[in-house]
Amino acid sequence: MRRGALPALLLGAVLTLVSGCSGDDDGKGGKKVPDGPSQAVVNIAPKDGSGNVATSGALKVTAEKGTISSVKVADDKGHTIDGKIADGGAAWEPTTHLAASTKYTVDAIAKDKEGRTSAKHAAFTTLTPDNTFAAYFTPEDGSTVGVGMPVSLNFSRGITDPKAVEKAIKVTAEPAVEIKGHWFGNDRLDFRPEKYWAAGTKVTMTMDLNGVQGREGVYGTQNKTVKFTVGRSQVSTVDAETHQMAIVRDGKPLKTIPISAGGPGHSTYNGQMVISEKLEVTRMDGRTVGFGGEYDIPDVPHAMRLSTSGTFLHGNYWSGSSTFGSENVSHGCVGLEDERGAGDPSTPAAWFFNQSLIGDVVIVKNSHDKTIQPDNGLNGWNMSWAEWNKDS
Repeated sequence: MRRGALPALLLGAVLTLVSGCSGDDDGKGGKKVPDGPSQAVVNIAPKDGSGNVATSGALKVTAEKGTISSVKVADDKGHTIDGKIADGGAAWEPTTHLAASTKYTVDAIAKDKEGRTSAKHAAFTTLTPDNTFAAYFTPEDGSTVGVGMPVSLNFSRGITDPKAVEKAIKVTAEPAVEIKGHWFGNDRLDFRPEKYWAAGTKVTMTMDLNGVQGREGVYGTQNKTVKFTVGRSQVSTVDAETHQMAIVRDGKPLKTIPISAGGPGHSTYNGQMVISEKLEVTRMDGRTVGFGGEYDIPDVPHAMRLSTSGTFLHGNYWSGSSTFGSENVSHGCVGLEDERGAGDPSTPAAWFFNQSLIGDVVIVKNSHDKTIQPDNGLNGWNMSWAEWNKDS
């Protein structure tokens, strides 16, 4: 036993000696990093201490004689900026814009070909814009809307860089559905899915416009999240020829109501229209919509706007009961029988008003008029999905 113990001890010592003399292992199974300074050089633009820095295109991190391994860009509240490594590891660029009037810090690390690291820190402040634009949006945060409700944004200044602005606005839905944006001119951007929203859908719109240059020298200022819920499905179809409106709720017929549409020379637009506003009582003056002094009714009850140009579905107390279901006598609106003052909940107009949500769809057919323009109200549903996506 003593003769056998000595060779075992000697063998252990030899193994220990061999293991300890290995010069190309870092103790973790990898190549040992040689001593000495890193050959990699990190460059950060803009320079440390810079001010009035542009919110897009100015920030870039590069590495000479090495590759970027990590970059962290954060504002003074700890919010970080996403970015990506490019040029085979030689550069890093942000994937989004920076906020205006904000101080940022940059901490970057690069490695040379031997694995030795080099780090650099810099801080800078972005510009404070002299001119800004704002986005006015619908629907409101926390609202419950109908299945036809788009997300619609109107900008206070005409946008000449729509790509930058649209990139800063995200609209998502649960359950998920493809949603695309479409520009009407240079000051309005709407988002919708291919078909009406499914009942119960929860929609989130996020604006990250602070620092976005919408046109030369004009920057956005808003960062905001808006959430709304799609309620039950209600689609009502007005037949101007039969003078009837059929209401379908969640795919099932709910009720049919006699109506009076636009009369000769003042016919109602055809097409899919979305209720964008509900007014229990409102004034309607023909001079505001190009009809001169043909009418001025100070107390129109149960009015629901269908177009920007003045098309409403509303109560009518001044025409006889026999009008509804038999004649078209309006100046382009759709009228339902009602009582003056909007105080009688049993009238057809009051019932429909109380059953309707902003965002509900009203379809007009068989009228002697053209189809309404998609930008006349929230009526982008009158465009095919292919047309809608042309400017997306």
